[in-house]
Amino acid sequence: MTGKLNGSCFYNLNYFYVDCAVNTWRSSCGTMPERLTEMLMDTWTPLIILWITVLPSIYMAPMNQSQVLPSGSSTGLKRLTEEQRVLNRSKRGWVWNQMFVLEEFSGPEPILVGRLHTDLDPGSSKIKYILSGDGAGTIFVINDKTGDIHAMKRLDREEKAEYTLTAQAVDRDTNKPLEPPSEFIIKVQDINDNAPEFVDGPYHATVPEMSVVGTFVTKVTATDADDPVYGNSAKLVYSILEGQPYFSIEPHTAIIKTALPNMDREAKEEYFVVIQAKDMGGHMGGLSGTTTVTITLTDVNDNPPKFAQSLYHFSVMEDVALGEPIGRVKANDLDIGENAKSSYDIIEGDGMDIFEITTDAQTQDGVIRVRKPLDFETKKSYTLKVEAANVHIDPRFISGGPFKDTATVKIVVEDADEPPVFSSPTYLLEVHENAAINSVIGQVTAHDPDVSSSPIRFSIDRHTDLERQFNINAEDGKITLATPLDRETNTWHNITIVATETSKYLCILKFGWFYCHYF
Repeated sequence: MTGKLNGSCFYNLNYFYVDCAVNTWRSSCGTMPERLTEMLMDTWTPLIILWITVLPSIYMAPMNQSQVLPSGSSTGLKRLTEEQRVLNRSKRGWVWNQMFVLEEFSGPEPILVGRLHTDLDPGSSKIKYILSGDGAGTIFVINDKTGDIHAMKRLDREEKAEYTLTAQAVDRDTNKPLEPPSEFIIKVQDINDNAPEFVDGPYHATVPEMSVVGTFVTKVTATDADDPVYGNSAKLVYSILEGQPYFSIEPHTAIIKTALPNMDREAKEEYFVVIQAKDMGGHMGGLSGTTTVTITLTDVNDNPPKFAQSLYHFSVMEDVALGEPIGRVKANDLDIGENAKSSYDIIEGDGMDIFEITTDAQTQDGVIRVRKPLDFETKKSYTLKVEAANVHIDPRFISGGPFKDTATVKIVVEDADEPPVFSSPTYLLEVHENAAINSVIGQVTAHDPDVSSSPIRFSIDRHTDLERQFNINAEDGKITLATPLDRETNTWHNITIVATETSKYLCILKFGWFYCHYF
């Protein structure tokens, strides 16, 4: 049967008295807009529960034609004939709804949760009520005479949300069951006593720089230990406390997105965002928790390389070895990593076949090297135009190009102090064996290839003329006979002539090879 409570809602009554279930109240109390209903529920439901638990329970016994009698009315019960009593009892079973107790509620007296009662109880105290199951005798105690159930301890729904118990009515004298045992549940009613928590915080996230508004950054999640079904105690709404106007968060999904276009990593790379989660649907009085999200802008190639200067000057000795670096140029790029890599080329100039430029993978410098020999006396300077271009181009930003830059390089060739050079690598002289002493038998010549054209002095390497058979004029290179020659004794004489650049080089002509030493 159903009984009407205070003219406002209905609650189920079965063989034993049961408190009004919140779900029944909510489903039976008319129709309202959802938002208004939730607000009224948040305000009035705990009061209704409390009102029910502190008032004496109303006992109802099922009767024919759906009549309801107060459970304390012994007169009504006596009116039933024994035949009706047996009939009714055979039709009824132990059917139970849930009972409720408000969590964290405490007072000077134990809390009345509900009352058990059977219509077999005429009030003569012959019936004994027994309670067993979860927390029976410790958390929940029953008055075996009245059937009143009290909660003896403060309860926490987050520790245990419900208790399953079994009730039975027995004869006080014989302990024989008067009815079969019946199982029922006492649910701990939630209150908003837990603040939201971000168990995975603090968070770290990245998003590419220059992203459009609304680009996904990350998603955060808060949990609330309160009951997600009852009221709004666990209904969370998210908001940003710090981090605007750069980022936004969707209130219900907690998805963080960019809120400002064209955020530039080169201007600011890292952002510190504070997120709040508030329960009670975000309404006043709700509990809140916060977390932090560190958002880093990742690099995109939105900056071209730029030479530090438009003109570079280098000088190089004419005798530099091929492949040797003679100078470095550098195009700086505000981007990082792959986006900052550049390649270098010589695109114009009068030395494109003489020089080359390569990229230093470690420093991203352009290294200029000599490809062919240099000659100061032939060409004393070169002018090159070099270009630095990004290796990886992002098509999204190509309109902001070109992603390259140019610079001019002037190279001056310096004169190297070169050794003297003989006019011929070998000389063949024919001499009569009866030639006169001090007669001139031949001459060698050499010159200084340098612009300065230093004077040359000649001499004979006496290691090749141990018998000192020949002399040479140091100024003009004329060779004269010092001792008589005998063809029958020695047909050939091989001697080495030394040409010395005054105060600089010593060059030796020996067996067709020049050997030069600098002084």
